[in-house]
Amino acid sequence: MNDFNRELLLESKQLERCPFPIPSGWFFVDFSDSLKPGELRNVVLFDQEWVLFRTESGQPGMTDPYCPHLGAHMGHGGSVVGENLRCPFHHWEYNREGWCKNIPYAKVTPPITKKQAILRALPMVDKYGMMWAWFHPECEVPSWELPYIPELEDETGYTGSRRGSWTADTCIQEIAENGVDVAHLKFLHGAPIIPPVSATYDGPRMKLDIGQGYIVGDVYGPGLNVMRFTKDGVTATMISYTQPVTLEKSRMNMSFRHKDYAEGTKEAMIAKHLVDHMIGAAEGEESAGFESVDFIVWNNKKYRPKPLLCDGDGPILQFRKWFKQFYPGMAE
Repeated sequence: MNDFNRELLLESKQLERCPFPIPSGWFFVDFSDSLKPGELRNVVLFDQEWVLFRTESGQPGMTDPYCPHLGAHMGHGGSVVGENLRCPFHHWEYNREGWCKNIPYAKVTPPITKKQAILRALPMVDKYGMMWAWFHPECEVPSWELPYIPELEDETGYTGSRRGSWTADTCIQEIAENGVDVAHLKFLHGAPIIPPVSATYDGPRMKLDIGQGYIVGDVYGPGLNVMRFTKDGVTATMISYTQPVTLEKSRMNMSFRHKDYAEGTKEAMIAKHLVDHMIGAAEGEESAGFESVDFIVWNNKKYRPKPLLCDGDGPILQFRKWFKQFYPGMAE
């Protein structure tokens, strides 16, 4: 056995499915209308359980579930009182920033409660009709804001209620890498050609151009992609907002929107075809959607940190270098 084969054998035995921590960034939690003022529930995201709640004034909050006092799980028997989350055990109350706001029986509170938050809480916003949480493994504050997306924010001019959710047994980076891996579109999905691709990077943002303007993507960190497909002057948009559930499980979520063309017009039919094309369900096309083929790969592959690449593979290494910024403190 030559040295190269020995190296390949050793590497093959050491490969991992998902050798990454949870990345930092803004991530979709749930749709805003799913949580009413005064409600709370338990959610699993970012490889742990959290308590998600909405204050009486309507502000979303998301905290570690275990009370800093004696460790009671506030998602089981806890309640929302005004603007605070109340522990069921001794009724300690915490605001959505994690500060202890009330200990009903204490005359002297622990000094630290006057100096800092004592319950880990994630920064949250309501935007696009969704709840978003900022996750950072070292608890840093948000370093960038969610963008303006007209398809989701403008009150008029756009339509489309189609959306979907799918769970994949892989990490969020592996899913995102598909955006620059254009060669797989032909060989896995059955697309007629391998389209040209270019990618530019600016801090947490990546801009993609696939097929010389056919697909233009704006990627904002690991948790939000806005992909606009254009044909014959008509544009339809796929908004993707994937969640890292655990280290090896991700939940893909997508919404599909387009301009509100008059019913029965050529433009309306093209827009509908584009949306169908995005999920591999377009009439007259033989390409397979991600649900039928990508999951077979994602759910069973391992990550190769030193891939053997050729000239048609797309900017995979550049993408990986860009994505590494979302793993604070991760060694090169």
